[in-house]
Amino acid sequence: MNVRRLLALPVLAGLLTGCGIRATEVPTDFGPAPSRVRCSLTEPDVAAQASRGLPVQVFLLCGSSLVAVDRTVRVPDGTADSQRRVLVAQGLLDELAATPSPAEKEAGYTTDVRGGMTVSGPRSRDPEDALRLSTAPGDLTSYALAQLVCTFSDSAAAEGDGSVILGGPDGGPPRRYECTDEVRSRPGSTEPPSGEVAGA
Repeated sequence: MNVRRLLALPVLAGLLTGCGIRATEVPTDFGPAPSRVRCSLTEPDVAAQASRGLPVQVFLLCGSSLVAVDRTVRVPDGTADSQRRVLVAQGLLDELAATPSPAEKEAGYTTDVRGGMTVSGPRSRDPEDALRLSTAPGDLTSYALAQLVCTFSDSAAAEGDGSVILGGPDGGPPRRYECTDEVRSRPGSTEPPSGEVAGA
């Protein structure tokens, strides 16, 4: 009996090895392959965008960081510089609040900026490059504030020094906010550094 069992082992082993997954040329459906790399978009048609308005960049959320995305903002020809800054800022704000395109959603982009917010120019005692938001900066989520600060500070809405002066709808003095590498890489846990503005 023991001899029969020993002889049966190679046969049994051979049968068991035949239970593996066999190669097949028939395609199997495991769902569509991802068509875009996360946080990566195809290059935009800059010439086509320029024909639709002023080329700008806004910072959207992707993963746990901020990523610049190309947009356009319309500014009428002949607009005075002071009004131009406000129009650019409002256009940027509207783009931040807009729902990302299907391609952007597919690549993982989102925004924490809510619609309905407006921006205006400085009040009488504000610095001339200050922007007033209809929602106080301190009432925004850390993500939304980071998106706004980094978008504004890198645009014609600011002075081009990597910072932007923002205030709320109340009479409180505005503050100067900076967009740093830490803010861009960790907007949820690192709020934009801010400080008082001299003379405000």
